[in-house]
Amino acid sequence: MDITTPSLRTACADLNGQMRGKRLPARHATQLEYSGQRMPLSVLTLDLWGADIEDSPLVHASGDADGQLRCTERGPVPMPWLPEPATLVPMWMYTDDGAPFDADPRHALARVLSRYSKQGWKVIAATELEFTLVDDSGGALDTVRSPMTGRPLTGQAINSVTALDSFAHFFDDLYDGAEAMGIQAQAAISESGLGQFEINLDHGPAMRVADDTWLFKSLVRGIARKHGMAASFMAKPFDADAGNGLHVHFSVLDDKKRNIFDNGHMTGSAVMKQAVAGCVAGMPGATLIFAPNGNSYARMTPENHAPIGASWGYENRTTAIRIPGGPPAARRIEHRSAGGDTNPYLVMAAILGTAIIGIEDGLSPPDPILGNAYGQRILKCPTSWDDAIDRFATSPRMTRVFRPRLVEMLAMVKRQEQIKTNALSANDQILSVFERV
Repeated sequence: MDITTPSLRTACADLNGQMRGKRLPARHATQLEYSGQRMPLSVLTLDLWGADIEDSPLVHASGDADGQLRCTERGPVPMPWLPEPATLVPMWMYTDDGAPFDADPRHALARVLSRYSKQGWKVIAATELEFTLVDDSGGALDTVRSPMTGRPLTGQAINSVTALDSFAHFFDDLYDGAEAMGIQAQAAISESGLGQFEINLDHGPAMRVADDTWLFKSLVRGIARKHGMAASFMAKPFDADAGNGLHVHFSVLDDKKRNIFDNGHMTGSAVMKQAVAGCVAGMPGATLIFAPNGNSYARMTPENHAPIGASWGYENRTTAIRIPGGPPAARRIEHRSAGGDTNPYLVMAAILGTAIIGIEDGLSPPDPILGNAYGQRILKCPTSWDDAIDRFATSPRMTRVFRPRLVEMLAMVKRQEQIKTNALSANDQILSVFERV
């Protein structure tokens, strides 16, 4: 690795998508590339506040053994949000015998993608990230002030160019930072919430897009701080506003680079419908992945720009799964269930994993929804954190997507977080999640 900055950071994604790693002098870069770095396996299964899980089998049964962090193929990237130059080296976790660690979220996605590779297929994906710029200088989250006027924002500004221009310097730095990190950021739009924006990341190989999405969230938060604001990917930072989502688009190419979802028509191929069927059937069990925190469930309410059940439709944004229009060669699936507070690796693993189960099992989807999905009978998903944890822990489909250790540990992490969250006031619950997602 060619590191030109004085210091570097190593980081891997834990189950919550938080960066866990170390700071090192740049002279350690060569050793890091060839020898990796030791770190406890349990670090990837900490709760949202960074605490060990009570009675964790990784701590108590194995004596809190170390694993080995190794560099990922994503390679080192700059950290443009820091005041001094530094380099971030993305890592993932292996056990001492050289096996991928079962509770590592990036390995979970890699295992799903290997199932596509065995068919001679390659998954192409893209993400849309919604976030809210806020003022957290007081004892509660407040509406961000316009950098142009100094006054708090008022009123909705859907697709407002004026709203984007009010934060022009922030977005200029954000795009410059993304380019420096090799992240292909596309159009930014103003959303319906106060200070809420969406940025699309360009389509590409699914693992690269998951890496970029994970890195981009840190970039957004860091650039916001440089501009005297805070950025939140919380599912629902303000009760009166629409929540933040993480939408995933994907298609699948065969060994001749043909889109297997394309049948030359809007309807999409039989394989596409099998993938849709898998996503629909798997959504109740995967709800904890798409809504991992107590606050996540405030977003999942009718007529609130977020799906409340498992449904699909053509060009229908009230459904959980939308088949966008456009040229048949670009036929793809848009999965709209996940909140912005999610782990991109687990979200993509759950979506692509249930999709390939639908293909492998030859499933047929229910009829596509016509009109507003909120008023129709559809497959219900858990509507509370408690039910979502139970459903995930016992879902046969989730054990076909994720290794048992990951299912066990994520359920334990969320149970511990649930207990801690319930002991906080409503305002402190918001602040505690905001600071970490």
